[in-house]
Amino acid sequence: MSKHRRRAPARKPRRTRAVVGGAFAATVALGIGLALWSFGGDGSPAGAASGGSDASSGSVSPGPTRTYPLSQAPRTIPAVRSHTAARGPGWRPEPGARVVVSDASLADEGKLIASELGLAYSGRRGDVRPGDVRLALAEGGEGRNPESYTLTVRDGRVTISGPADAGVFYGTRTLKQEVHGGGTAPEGVVEDAPAKSRRGFMLDIARKPFTADWLEDRIRELGDLKFNELGLHFSDDQGFRIESDTHPEVVSPDHLTKAEVKRMVDLAASRHITVVPEIDSPGHLGAVIAAHPEVQLRDAQGVATRGAIDISEPRSAAIVDDLLDEYAGLFPGGLWHLGGDEYQALTVRDPEASYPQLAAAARKAHGSGGNVADLTTDWLNDRAATVREHARAPRAWNDGFFRSSSVPPAQDIEVAYWTGKEYGARQPLEYLGAGRKVLNYNDEFLYYVLGEPQTFVYPTGRRIYEQWTPRVLRGTEAVPARYDAQILGGSFAVWCDLANSQTQDQVAAGIRMPLRATVQKLWDPDDPAMSWAEFKELAAKLG
Repeated sequence: MSKHRRRAPARKPRRTRAVVGGAFAATVALGIGLALWSFGGDGSPAGAASGGSDASSGSVSPGPTRTYPLSQAPRTIPAVRSHTAARGPGWRPEPGARVVVSDASLADEGKLIASELGLAYSGRRGDVRPGDVRLALAEGGEGRNPESYTLTVRDGRVTISGPADAGVFYGTRTLKQEVHGGGTAPEGVVEDAPAKSRRGFMLDIARKPFTADWLEDRIRELGDLKFNELGLHFSDDQGFRIESDTHPEVVSPDHLTKAEVKRMVDLAASRHITVVPEIDSPGHLGAVIAAHPEVQLRDAQGVATRGAIDISEPRSAAIVDDLLDEYAGLFPGGLWHLGGDEYQALTVRDPEASYPQLAAAARKAHGSGGNVADLTTDWLNDRAATVREHARAPRAWNDGFFRSSSVPPAQDIEVAYWTGKEYGARQPLEYLGAGRKVLNYNDEFLYYVLGEPQTFVYPTGRRIYEQWTPRVLRGTEAVPARYDAQILGGSFAVWCDLANSQTQDQVAAGIRMPLRATVQKLWDPDDPAMSWAEFKELAAKLG
């Protein structure tokens, strides 16, 4: 990550890079100005400025004082990327203080932080009084990371500005943590932006139902931690957990209503979180098969294959596409997870001999050399086309990309890399070398599998914090840095294989520190200066 800085004039305070919770050495000279960073589109600091006093942009020049020591960087999770120290009392909520906004589009962010800090929300106003918090869209923000922000504490006021409302929202999360953690937002300027644009949490609600209230609590938690994705795996062999109008027969008795899901999606949107739905296919469809046994895959001896549908049967595609089309209206975000993993027809020694109907359909589609992997890739591409019609970007698990297929998966399908243990496993470099965009779901660090079946153990926040980065896609080795831009981000995942092993409250407690460690490394993958013990102590203090 490049940091292009202009040499600061003599006797001005030097910029200091803050780390998790503010455990850092701040070496700052006395002086009369602040040097500021602005973040580029990739989240890296680019360029520098000094002087000026534009409150909306965060450029300030506080005068010298001997009354206060130089401030220290705020202690937050994730840690801010840069804090320029200054002398002053900082800011704390006081009676009569207001939140004002420069643009009506920031009303949701303004009302939320006002309610959280006990301030009055005064809407769009041009005047800013001592004690106020001002939220502003920065001028000239084109080309900047929309999730970046500047938080300035000066003259008893707070200004949070960014090129888009997402960045302003993240600035309010920093302010909230500053106040809750220490009572006072420190004097000076924070310049902040995430290293990775995808910061996710995925939850398997198909095997284990979770209540709407519990899910809403997780959304609030994720928002405060600056996550921006919530994945919902809601269809599998054990259950189908969201109300359906097109196929009510597939829905499990214990499910979420569409009204509950809409409330969740709206809450997530207010926290700048995209809900990413997943209807896994052509495997993991046992709940659909239970209602439609005619689409179940059977081998040459007529034995049913668990969870797999017969992709040579036109009815299979019709049912799945009905569901994809229906839920596109319920999940308005621009992302969709197609699954694609663990199709049992491709885990046998000779798929063509074991499933002659699939082999025949493959030859019909691709000539005499067509195979079952070709047909399965056709399935993935067809489902991608279905969600693409709804302006959704498709995603699939890495074991849905088959080396034995002569049919390439559509290039815009993002690779959710979770394992190197699958049949015919491929290294991450095969995907990256082909130019694909990849998301990190590394099952050795980021998989919380209820009951710890097979070789899984519950991941610890400490191991993530100390050993994992977004470039560690498989096992414990990082891929070369030249591929970093292709790794969009990552996701912590909860799978409910042994659903009754933990209650939902135990799950919330178990993932608390792993979530915080994960987002810290997605926001800033560099080694944090704060020790794990200090990070854990800070998390307890922030609540």
